Amino acid sequence: TQAMVSTTLGTKQDEQIIDALAGEYTDRFMLHYNFPPYSTGETGRMGPPKRREIGHGRLAKRALIAVLPKQEDFSYSMRVVSEITESNGSSSMASVCGGCLSLMNAGVPLSAHVAGIAMGLILEDNRFAVLTDILGDEDHLGDMDFKVAGTENGVTALQMDIKIQGITKEIMQVALDQAKEGRLHILGIMKSAIDAPQELSTHAPRLYTLRINPDKIRDVIGKGGSVIRALTEETGTSIDIAEDGLITIASVSAEGAEEAKRRIEEITAEVEIGKIYEGTVVKILDKNVGAIVQIMPGRDGLVHISQIANERIANVADHLQEGQQVRVKVLETDERGRIRLSIKAALADAPQA
Repeated sequence: TQAMVSTTLGTKQDEQIIDALAGEYTDRFMLHYNFPPYSTGETGRMGPPKRREIGHGRLAKRALIAVLPKQEDFSYSMRVVSEITESNGSSSMASVCGGCLSLMNAGVPLSAHVAGIAMGLILEDNRFAVLTDILGDEDHLGDMDFKVAGTENGVTALQMDIKIQGITKEIMQVALDQAKEGRLHILGIMKSAIDAPQELSTHAPRLYTLRINPDKIRDVIGKGGSVIRALTEETGTSIDIAEDGLITIASVSAEGAEEAKRRIEEITAEVEIGKIYEGTVVKILDKNVGAIVQIMPGRDGLVHISQIANERIANVADHLQEGQQVRVKVLETDERGRIRLSIKAALADAPQA
């Protein structure tokens, strides 16, 4: 039996969406098991997975879930694909062994190695023999197919198919003991290949996190998603925002991630009363009310006509134009988030030449 197993790391946006009876949820760990006809020397159509493939994939997934890192320690989504290239024995247990090594090679910090082995049984009257690592013929002609997967310290997944009425406690004990011996042997070989999780690939997205005030989430998203769309396109990153304000930035480029993080911090920064900002005039208001000045991305304030210059002025447009850079001082903010700015106060606070 041979299996070619690969692991792909993604972001939270790559998690599988499960539409279950109890409601929709996402799954960060996917294991897809493929059993093409050529793996048993046959020809046939390649189509969607059948029940057998789904069942074998679920068994292998259950075996590996027990050693996966917690979400807060490793926030990547993980997809393992097991392609069975030759089958004459338990390909699901080969998927467990290959999946473990593939995850470690991808840099996933598994808590332990996991291996699997299939046990068989020949029962005749009161005599029995438990077989270790059964072949296809031993599975077909024997009385039991008992798959056991686990670590050095315990079992993480079991599956039993029997063709007889039942088995005794003695048979089960012998099968588990032999399975442990075989599992430990396989684990030793696996550890000689990869003894610990390796470094993340340079091609894997790097994840950076920061936490913002949940009330600021709408500022990061922008009207119709305009702000976050511009952020992702201009920095080449993928950005996920949780309801509690935790932002995850995924990027292959460290520079792009840092730029996205800097811009998000600018957007979500709190405006300080009394602080002087470098702003840009974005709009001259009608009826000479004043001007709107942007002091940081997504944060605009009003400069009333009385706050533009020390002397009385009649026309705002004589002193300010759209796009002009000005120094403004924050006078106050109200409960609705509106900001009052003053150019006059900023000039008064400027150091004298």
